[in-house]
Amino acid sequence: MSDHAAQAETASPGGAPARGASIGDVARLAGVSATTVSRVSTGVGVVRESTRRRVLDAMRTLGYTPNHAARALRYGSFGTIGVIAHQLGRTGESRTVESVVAAARREGYGVTLVDVESPTSDQVDAAVQRLTHRSIDGLVIIRAETATPATLQLPAHLPVAVSDSRFVGHHPAVGPDQTAGTREAVEHLLSLGHRTVHHVTGPAGSGPATLRAAGWRAALAAAGRSAPEPLPGDWSAASGHAAGLALPPDATAVFCANDETAAGLVAALDARGLRVPQDVSVVGFDDIPLAGFLRPALTTVRQDFARVGEELVHLLVRQVAGEELADHRVVVPAPLVVRASTAPPPAA
Repeated sequence: MSDHAAQAETASPGGAPARGASIGDVARLAGVSATTVSRVSTGVGVVRESTRRRVLDAMRTLGYTPNHAARALRYGSFGTIGVIAHQLGRTGESRTVESVVAAARREGYGVTLVDVESPTSDQVDAAVQRLTHRSIDGLVIIRAETATPATLQLPAHLPVAVSDSRFVGHHPAVGPDQTAGTREAVEHLLSLGHRTVHHVTGPAGSGPATLRAAGWRAALAAAGRSAPEPLPGDWSAASGHAAGLALPPDATAVFCANDETAAGLVAALDARGLRVPQDVSVVGFDDIPLAGFLRPALTTVRQDFARVGEELVHLLVRQVAGEELADHRVVVPAPLVVRASTAPPPAA
């Protein structure tokens, strides 16, 4: 055992335990400056890998634990962003969280994640309480769903960014242009000669699903076309498969609420002996990595999840620095990517 370790374990006069190891103790044992130790413990700043390992070894030897409360008092920051997400198994949520983590790391922040079972106001409020007790500088809510600005109880001075346009005016928000992307998808299918476009929805109560369904109806109405009865979905390929089996025989074009649903729909159409796109054209939403490798390659609306995550973190960092951004909204373009799953309808 080193002298430094021995010193850290000795008792003070009267038998009371000695003080815990300090950042200076770690610096002396590792042979580096206190600033370097701080950079290693907070993750902020560049430290050579060999030096970082030496500092971490010294921390373990001395039993040193960074004092985050003291860091906040000294620097005005805990160095941590809280993230509340729902259903991380879904593509959009997982890819957005991944982008938030990467963007936070570049800004020198760690991330504490809470995945709520259901995004009700009560569950989101409880998640906020858990996160604020862990000392965070700001909060990202990936999707509030049923929670609203009126029902969500957030600390008054906590920087918050939400990927939900309903919170504009209350908290800064970032989101894809769902309406424009949906409109472009429907207009693309109509331009190919389809009389109308059927729709497989996302789950009831989902904000994005509601926006996409509303955009589909509005685009058809603007073109003077009637909207067929939508087929229910829940983002899953299984729900798309069920919708494909139930699709009316006169349907020639379908806009699906997401790509997984579209993949299930295409499989069901194949089981029915219908060809895509010769008999039925199909469009998805998201542009997941798999979309371009389906057969046929899927025409879809692209969501830039990476940019959404980056913008959420950027808004938080600006608020931490003192900017007032309650009315700020970042709309990320959601363009249509045309591939092989769409074509003119079959000749009558």
